[in-house]
Amino acid sequence: MVVMGLYNIVDTIFVGRALGGESVQGIGGIAVSFPVIMIAMAVSLAIGLGGSSIISRRLGGDDLEGAERTFGNMVGLSLSLGFLVFIFGSIFIVPILKAFGATPTILPFARDYLQIILYGIPLITFAQAINNVVRSEGNAKVAMYTMLIGAGLNILLDPILIFGLDMGIRGAAAATVISQFATTIFLIHYFLSGKSSLQFHAGFMRPDRGIIREMVAIGASPFARNSSTSAIVVVVNNILALYGGDVSIAIYGIFNRMLMFSFMPMIGLLQGMQPIIGFNYGAHKFERVRDTLRISVIISSVIAVAGFLMLFFFSSYLFSIFTTDATLIKEGTDATKIMVLAVPLLGIQFVSGGMYQALGKARPSFILSTARQVFLLPLVLVLPWFFGTTGVWIAFPISDLLAILLAVYMFMKEYSLLERRASFS
Repeated sequence: MVVMGLYNIVDTIFVGRALGGESVQGIGGIAVSFPVIMIAMAVSLAIGLGGSSIISRRLGGDDLEGAERTFGNMVGLSLSLGFLVFIFGSIFIVPILKAFGATPTILPFARDYLQIILYGIPLITFAQAINNVVRSEGNAKVAMYTMLIGAGLNILLDPILIFGLDMGIRGAAAATVISQFATTIFLIHYFLSGKSSLQFHAGFMRPDRGIIREMVAIGASPFARNSSTSAIVVVVNNILALYGGDVSIAIYGIFNRMLMFSFMPMIGLLQGMQPIIGFNYGAHKFERVRDTLRISVIISSVIAVAGFLMLFFFSSYLFSIFTTDATLIKEGTDATKIMVLAVPLLGIQFVSGGMYQALGKARPSFILSTARQVFLLPLVLVLPWFFGTTGVWIAFPISDLLAILLAVYMFMKEYSLLERRASFS
């Protein structure tokens, strides 16, 4: 996941360097296109995490056919929804980008980038969803290789396409699509080679209402989290366009990339944690579930503190990697130091949301997944009236703190229940 986060950053760095004096508009173009990619990721995570939770529990309960039927439904659903996003996005690309906050100067760069990215959307939804199946059956190394192939190839292709073939921002998009194609081929080979404990049956692609209902219920929380995050990005981009212009949009775009990179180890931890919790919960081994959660909270908190230290104390240096624009570096550094103030406490929030997904408890998972966005939206709409763009930056730590308090309460409640069950098992 670190490498996955790195290639998102490398894309933006190469674009910022390649465009020189137009780096602010190029980075802004990627920033306003980002919600579309997040929607595709939201779809793939909903299917992937929802389906893998079912598969882990089916395997834990020794129900191989149920696990394989779920796998087939995941394949069909991820491809179908990926193509829908591709078709809709291609038809309405300009209105979508304008609605997402593209200014007249940013729009041409955003359109060039997104036009190519859309061709890779079905590959993204399939690969990201199905890689969760690999992880759910315990093949963590294969899941890691899948991510490394895509991310590594993207990093390799970026300079070749952006600089070598002089494709600019379109080269960054093409590198992403090609790398996702390679990831898809690797996953197909893995399942056809017989190395998986699951077999693909074309007949299992036929929609099963019960499986899809459970998959959607569990996957609703990651979908809500990512789609609501996408909605927040859209709202923030539009507000920043109103109060700050292209520079503020570019700041937010770079910050999102850096924050995502710092959180990737935590997401990797959760992806390792969830199949362990799901399998042992299905097997009624509650003590192992409890111990896994305790270890996960400790490690995720360490990761969150490390991410905060990196972003708070080295933000100026990090921004200078993306651009040479002095205004962007100065204003970006100040904004980042405000936005990350609550980051050291985010570890338990991540674990809490992942815990409920793995346990198959859809409602609390949904609440935790959307809490930050629910708190953030009114703050980001109101505070700029009084503080301008600074009000946008202030909204982030306040909403984070409120979401953390809710997560702590819900986590302790579930943890106590697991301890009681562990004492009787």
